[in-house]
Amino acid sequence: MFTGIVQSQAQVISQISANNFVRLKILVKKSLVQQLEIGASIAINGVCLTAVDFGDVNENQSFVEFDVIDETLRVTNLGDISDNGSVNYERSLKVGYEIGGHMVSGHVHTIAELLKVESSESNRALTFTCDEKWGAYILPKGFITLNGVSLTVGKVENNRFTVHLIPETLTRTNIGALIAGDNVNVEFDQQTMSIVETLKRMKANNDL
Repeated sequence: MFTGIVQSQAQVISQISANNFVRLKILVKKSLVQQLEIGASIAINGVCLTAVDFGDVNENQSFVEFDVIDETLRVTNLGDISDNGSVNYERSLKVGYEIGGHMVSGHVHTIAELLKVESSESNRALTFTCDEKWGAYILPKGFITLNGVSLTVGKVENNRFTVHLIPETLTRTNIGALIAGDNVNVEFDQQTMSIVETLKRMKANNDL
């Protein structure tokens, strides 16, 4: 499990294709791999991946490697990132630590396309669109996770929704570098999905 509070951006070192998967290698601050073990879960752009190797590059930086299967490449934006590109990095939640965002599983539901960027002096508003079948789970003031970042939904109109980013989010994550046409990984709030699906089943039973 994760919190949606991204710890850092990480640089993509390489992506090597193998049999039905890609070996993804990223570069992070050395402090972000402390007490890391092979098999640990790390969210990369909101996708829960398993660390298969790691080590030091220099006194300040380390590498981490993951095997990304073809299905993950198909349903997320990890297949679109380029070498030297930036991805969001979050280690898994530890019991007893503060949860600053919301509970995130790292299981991406879909991707959304950025339609519009509106900047002001203190924040930036991003408007996205996704397949209309997911619209029931996007609620004003509800939680949503984009590229692994826990955000609060602003305006919702059909299958379009807007989020507002503060300077800290723009600095710490790769959301600030997005331009119109870019895709982000989307994970909807599981509690919201459960409530919506329960209400659907109750309505269906009452209609019988």
